[in-house]
Amino acid sequence: QVQLVESGGGLVQPGGSLRLSCAASRSIYVMGWYRQGPGKQRELVARLSSGGSTSYADSVKGRFTISRDNAKNTVYLQMNSLKPEDTAVYFCNAASTWAVPGYWGQGTQVTVSS
Repeated sequence: QVQLVESGGGLVQPGGSLRLSCAASRSIYVMGWYRQGPGKQRELVARLSSGGSTSYADSVKGRFTISRDNAKNTVYLQMNSLKPEDTAVYFCNAASTWAVPGYWGQGTQVTVSS
């Protein structure tokens, strides 16, 4: 089992920035973020392996950056140039391989609105 604790969500104006953090209870290969907007299915935002391989959704490329501190078992999501369509509950995810669903955090709300 892996416990995930997220932080950093909130309300921000369009064009603003937020940084999400997620700490895992132990080391795990792949960590990342998914989101679920109102009336939408959960979708991938970004994932990052402990070796540095990344995967981003096209909608966030160039605006969001995922990083991790392997010593702290923590993954970060720096979100810049936020848009109203980025409004969603953001879920931290951790998995032993790219292919398995893994473990989920409780979610943190990000609202982009003026």
